[in-house]
Amino acid sequence: MSISKFGHACLTAVVAALCTSAPSRAAPTTSKGQVSVVQVMEMLSQAPSNPTARQVLTAYLAGLGETAGILIDAAVAGDGTPVASCKGHLSLDDKAARHALEAAAPSRDHWAETPATPLIVRDMIDRAGCKITG
Repeated sequence: MSISKFGHACLTAVVAALCTSAPSRAAPTTSKGQVSVVQVMEMLSQAPSNPTARQVLTAYLAGLGETAGILIDAAVAGDGTPVASCKGHLSLDDKAARHALEAAAPSRDHWAETPATPLIVRDMIDRAGCKITG
């Protein structure tokens, strides 16, 4: 598998952000090491005024969207027939991510232990009208 130019730029942004940001200020992952809702909400809140948070958020959302699209496109049954189809296109931006997290995880008390990625991906799939069969 090769990485797209956009994916490479996102990976570079993540590495640069990780090297320049202070780990003590970042929200923690879940106890299982997954990206937490609190982490993504923190990035969403800081992105407008913090270039590092904006780079990390952009890389996270781009990687998440690109990966979801690849997985939907690659979803085939054992005989090679597609098992996923979508009425629309997968799409993701900061507003959609915030809405997905607020709708699926309304209680802030659980944000630190709630994985964000599955909630955002599920919302992307639902908004695109995707059906997974077989």
